[in-house]
Amino acid sequence: MKRSNRRSKKNDKVASHSRALTIVLVIVTLLAPVAAHAVDAGKPDKVSFYFAAHEDDWQLFMNPTAFEDVLGAAAKTVFIHVTAGDDGLGTGTGGRKYPYYLARENGAIDAMRFMADTDRLPIANSAGPMIFHGHPIYRTSYRNTIGYFLRLPDGDASGAGFAGTGFQSLKRLADGDIATLTAIDGSTTYQGWSDLVATVREIIKYERTHASLIQLNVADLDARINPADHSDHLMTAKAALDAAANMDCVRRAYYVDYASAKLPENLTARERDMASAVFAVTLAGVIAFDQSTAWSHYDQSFVGRNYFRVDRPAGRCRAAPAVVAAKP
Repeated sequence: MKRSNRRSKKNDKVASHSRALTIVLVIVTLLAPVAAHAVDAGKPDKVSFYFAAHEDDWQLFMNPTAFEDVLGAAAKTVFIHVTAGDDGLGTGTGGRKYPYYLARENGAIDAMRFMADTDRLPIANSAGPMIFHGHPIYRTSYRNTIGYFLRLPDGDASGAGFAGTGFQSLKRLADGDIATLTAIDGSTTYQGWSDLVATVREIIKYERTHASLIQLNVADLDARINPADHSDHLMTAKAALDAAANMDCVRRAYYVDYASAKLPENLTARERDMASAVFAVTLAGVIAFDQSTAWSHYDQSFVGRNYFRVDRPAGRCRAAPAVVAAKP
């Protein structure tokens, strides 16, 4: 419905502020029962999984929770990056020295190493493809951190995809608009949504080993809490939740992503320093591969905010059987 032209600009401004305040109050109210951190005291028998659509998502929206896990709140912390975050370039460089997606991967890898190396000297890392459900997935391992890079096409905010990668996207695969989804580096093709979900499920089971508890950290699918989020964020969360369906002892932490920019900062000075440091290292890794970054916008919009709610598993948790994955 069109607004009446007779309404004054002053009233429009008041109404706009009122709507914004209402959104903030709804989100804060829904998140109110949750403590300030999604971590436990001590070092529990827990493996924590961070599902990121793009290689800087967990740094912006799930920190310092991720940093705290790496420091000891989890026995192992696993970062699963589902898309290549290629912005429609595929394996292209955009006129720079290195492909954009590899620059973003380098930023995420450097961030994981930075957290794991806190107050310690660096050590050698291992990296290479491993086979899960018939698909080779690039995996990195460094101290108590694990990184996965599925390198699926960036789907753009709407989920329509980009012309440069054939308008492929997670959303279009989930909706059945496309039958397959191919990694931008040509490493593998997923035959439908169920194939992708089965692959993610194998990764979770493999990394869980014997841990009695796992925690899934994902974007919140509730649009009342996490409105107007990127389609890749939401589809990555859906894939993770579908993959963990019916698993025992799964704690689910749901995060506010883009909408957190409209919420007040809720971190202490120490916590903000932690989040800001990890994000800075991420961007330095991108710059090292001759690609540009946007520090000011993201730091001012998202760093300093960490909003989420938690669904805890019912009953007593027991150790899970280990799963063996194959190398290509």
